[in-house]
Amino acid sequence: MPVTLPGRRPDEASAAAEPADEVAAYLSTYGEPEVVEVLLPDTSAVLRGKWIPGRSITKIWKDGVAIPLSIFGLDIWGCEVEATEIHLETGDKDGLCWPVAGTLKPVPWAPRPTAQVLITMHEPDGSAKGAPWKLDPRQQLAGIVDRFTARGLAPCVAFELEFYLLKPSDVPGAPPEPVFPATGQARQNMYSMSDLDAFAPVLHDMRAACEQQGLPADTVISEAAPGQFEVNLYHRVDALAAADDAILLRRLIDGVARRHGLRASFMAKPLVDFAGNGMHVHVSLMETAGGNLFAKPDGVGDRALRHAAGGLLATMAESTLLFVPSYNGYRRLVPGSYAPVSISWGYDNRSVAVRVPNGPPAARRLEHRIAGAEAHPHLVLAGILAGMLEGLEREIEPPAPLSGNAYEHEAERLSPSMEEAVRRFFASDFIARAFGEDYRRIYGVMKREELAAFTRQILPLEYDTYL
Repeated sequence: MPVTLPGRRPDEASAAAEPADEVAAYLSTYGEPEVVEVLLPDTSAVLRGKWIPGRSITKIWKDGVAIPLSIFGLDIWGCEVEATEIHLETGDKDGLCWPVAGTLKPVPWAPRPTAQVLITMHEPDGSAKGAPWKLDPRQQLAGIVDRFTARGLAPCVAFELEFYLLKPSDVPGAPPEPVFPATGQARQNMYSMSDLDAFAPVLHDMRAACEQQGLPADTVISEAAPGQFEVNLYHRVDALAAADDAILLRRLIDGVARRHGLRASFMAKPLVDFAGNGMHVHVSLMETAGGNLFAKPDGVGDRALRHAAGGLLATMAESTLLFVPSYNGYRRLVPGSYAPVSISWGYDNRSVAVRVPNGPPAARRLEHRIAGAEAHPHLVLAGILAGMLEGLEREIEPPAPLSGNAYEHEAERLSPSMEEAVRRFFASDFIARAFGEDYRRIYGVMKREELAAFTRQILPLEYDTYL
């Protein structure tokens, strides 16, 4: 049965771009591709989709792409989660996916002339394009953005993405191995220029691919461990496009790394002895009339920023499963790791969950530091924006901002395990209001099943200890 997204009407579904514009521009610049890859991020941000012959490129915009609605009921391994009750119980009907405007791009790392385009799901309801499908994370984010629009606000968003470059192991079934610089240095080497130099060929190819695809990549830095890097994306006053950029950047990094014989890992904690991979999100709120709400004078901006931060803190425990959706992700949230462990905020403090960075008033923003790099950018941003909106609407005052080392302060702990995060998510009235009761149940069921799969495994350490 069709279900309307909270805060989003079916007649507000995003229209597909006109092929006469986007496709014609692509063909004029690059010629006809052999293949068009249509990319649909599922609930875990795993890219699903199809290869479509390049000669049929205009049909994607004219007819849409048929993909089962139940693709958003697959677990991280791509298996159906029957407990969602959206598979054979419904007849496993097709939805119609339409291109996301502005995402038709060449694939520089492909061995043959290839194009790619993001698509988003609608359900066939008799209308021309169909109603937005409530289980598509991009449509969930769109619904929350609409609520900001109704308040005369537009989120201005930038993602920062951390990843490791690893070497595939020569041992079948073994995980990829760290790649140490020529010095063999196997310790923390924060912001090292020598590490950037050691990986210069692959990093320069990533930068070139970003330029060719029009991804707004900014700074590249060497992070806290050998072979770990961070790419920052420019701010966009378009929350959906900012999340799209993060999805496409991960694919680009992975594709270019493979061409160099490496593996890019966005796993939250791939190496026990080194820092994990985070996805930091910067958000300010632009008023329709112009200017940053957080920069308004006479205390108006300060109050709005406090309320937005208060909403993030008040909803953080319930939303953690969106920010840290993997079993492995909770290994990253440990004291002293530059990943937060408490429900806290502060000014220019990298040990808290929500940071107010230094900078000019016009750039005043909140930095959300909880999410792992493996999380779904659209769901992460939806959870952040929904929390900020909760704070603005209810005028939630946060506790005092923390200064100094937040790991040494007494503050409520973030969910220390996936089990607790699942429990808090299921019990959340906030999640039901922001995402809908159906989404709370289906997403929660999927994560509960994934958790069960991990807890059924016997670790090698257990054999070493007890056998």
